[in-house]
This record gives sequence, C-alpha cells and structure tokens, in this order.
Amino acid sequence: MADQTHVLFVEDDDVIREATQLALERDGFAVTAMPDGLSGLEAFRADRPDIALLDVMVPGLDGVSLCRRIRDESTVPVIMLSARADSIDVVLGLEAGADDYVTKPFDGAVLVARIRAVLRRFGHAGGSDRAAGSAAAADAGVLTFGELEIDTEGMEVRRAGQPVALTPTEMRLLLEFSSAPGTVLSRDKLLERVWDYGWGGDTRVVDVHVQRLRTKIGQDRIETVRGFGYKLKA
Repeated sequence: MADQTHVLFVEDDDVIREATQLALERDGFAVTAMPDGLSGLEAFRADRPDIALLDVMVPGLDGVSLCRRIRDESTVPVIMLSARADSIDVVLGLEAGADDYVTKPFDGAVLVARIRAVLRRFGHAGGSDRAAGSAAAADAGVLTFGELEIDTEGMEVRRAGQPVALTPTEMRLLLEFSSAPGTVLSRDKLLERVWDYGWGGDTRVVDVHVQRLRTKIGQDRIETVRGFGYKLKA
C-alpha cells in the first residue's frame, strides 16, 4: 500500500461500494471502503489516505459533515459523490471544503480520471508547476497586492502580516489570479487551469471556491466581472 495511492471511499450502498472499490483497485489504487461517516472518519484518522471520496448521503455522519471534519484536520483532497447534479448538497459539499464532485451514477473511467486530475494538482504544495511557474514569472519571490502577500516559492500567503491557511486548490486558484492581476479570467479557463478539466465542467465549483478564497484574503480582493468571470485587483 505504501507505493500505491490510498483512497478512502465512504458509501453506504453495498453494491456501489464493492463495485467501485474493485474498479479502483484494478486501476492500481489501494482502497479503504467504509459504509458510514463515523467509520469513515475513524479510517481517515487511522490511515491518513491520499484522497477521500465521500458520498453525500451516508448514515451516522453525512458526507458534508464528514468533509468538514476532515478539512478541520487536513488539506487532503476530497471529492464528493452526489446522486443529483442540481442538488444543494453539491454546493454544501464544496462550501464544506470539497475540491470537486462527481454525479452518480458515474462511469468508472470518468471517476478515475477525476481522481487523477485532483491528485495531479495536489502533487505540488499549493499548485501545479504551470500555475506556480506563471505566478513566479510575474515576479519571483513575494507578490504583494495591498495587504496581501503571496510567497510563490514557499507557497505561503499572508494578509496584513498574518498567515492565511489555504487548501491546495485555493492556492492554485490564487496563483492563477496573481499571475495575471487585473486580467479577467473566465470560469471555463479557471476550470481548465486549476481543475485540469479538458472537458466541460460545472462552474459552481469555481464560484464556491472563489467565495471561499474571498473570505480568507478579503472580499474585495477578487472582483466579479459580470458575464465574463473574475479578476484579482492589482
């Protein structure tokens, strides 16, 4: 298991849980599968997996609450599984700290692709080489925007001198904005660059992460350009 990517999978449906576990194991993942949120939390604390797949509707401790508990303790990537694409649970999961979501029923190949995409962007603390490189190219070292300081080498952020704790996805998003301050970035472009989507994705993922980032670096630092996207105020 030490040489494999370790996946924590929490799903209460026995058929889905067993079939998905087998599919992931065939693709080379080591999987710990749990039927409810409480056992999932125990497994997370005991095993410290590389990524967590959490179904929204699981007994004991629902997936959204479990995501919050995990996020309180770790920046490990989290993908939520939801039975409805338009469910409020999707947004709640993202607001709780999830990095992405997949709608059920899902194709095994699609799930694996999404897992690998998330893992790729978590391969470097805070962002991919592309995102980090573009930010560093703008001004190697520390970038300053008002009271916001971004150390693109140490992958640290400070606001008014105080450290700001960002998840790797939030850091990638901030690096993307800081690489082109004042430039409007569309939701589709952010999905491509930050979430590594080579296909259409749900722009709610972007909107929720931008809002989470705003609460940490300042509500006015990222401006919404209606009908186009977002930009970082220089």
